[in-house]
Amino acid sequence: VKRITVKPGEGLSVQMHHHRAEHWVVVAGTAKVTIDGEVKLLGENESIYIPLGATHCLENPGKIPLDLIEVRSGSYLEEDD
Repeated sequence: VKRITVKPGEGLSVQMHHHRAEHWVVVAGTAKVTIDGEVKLLGENESIYIPLGATHCLENPGKIPLDLIEVRSGSYLEEDD
């Protein structure tokens, strides 16, 4: 379990994981999540599941910091996956 903060107008790089899935829960702010080309906007207390093998990225389109909780599940949970 990890807490992630993204500044307004910034984001995380495009990623894909071979050994883990992720579940993101927005604590504050707005998240623009792209999973395999499909874009979703999430607000506070909303969540999304990123399946193992899905190409995904995260952006903060809002004016306040985005805070979210990331829960990882799978056979290997380290950053180098």
